[in-house]
Amino acid sequence: MSVRERPADRGRRVARLALGRVCEDARLARIAAGLSQREVGRAIGRSHTWVARVENGRSAGVTFGDLGALLAAVGLEPRLTVVPGSDAHRDTAHSALLDRTRTLLHKSWTWRLEVPLPNPGDPRAWDALVRGDGVRIAFEAETGPRDGQALQRRLAIKRRDGAVDHVVLVLSDTQRNRRFLRDYGSSLRIDFPLSHRALAASLRLGRDPGGSGILVL
Repeated sequence: MSVRERPADRGRRVARLALGRVCEDARLARIAAGLSQREVGRAIGRSHTWVARVENGRSAGVTFGDLGALLAAVGLEPRLTVVPGSDAHRDTAHSALLDRTRTLLHKSWTWRLEVPLPNPGDPRAWDALVRGDGVRIAFEAETGPRDGQALQRRLAIKRRDGAVDHVVLVLSDTQRNRRFLRDYGSSLRIDFPLSHRALAASLRLGRDPGGSGILVL
């Protein structure tokens, strides 16, 4: 019998994941700006080891002010937003998208939800992870992405740290998401070259698809 996650525990988990994504963005922006951790630390009155810990999501108790200073030093600004909770349509749609994804899998695949990345203290997790045919495939579900470049950067870093062979980006089959693919598809295909048809065929047969790709369900 599954145990329902308490709202407080879910809130803490989601907050850790959100902080992890912000820290990823800070690290990417620092690298893109050609700055070292020592230079950023000097600019905000912190040590380079503190910067490294925050970038890796391992700085317990970091304040929003300190995070804002770090982001400003690499050319970013913080934006704190909230969305409806777990009983809202958004969360339901995300779960339904993952459920549709699972129906594509051959019975030989093993399927797990919310699988943490294999790094001590890392707050990030894959939406789902499957194993089969000697490969590990991570699935990231998006019901309404907006910024294709930010999504691509985040998933590239996550794949690098996530100890998986392939990553599958799963999008809801909506008009909005088809417009998103028209706008960002050519860029996304660099990291996700396999088509829906090729991926779905391999997953149904229980075979290694041989690469990352995009499913539209």
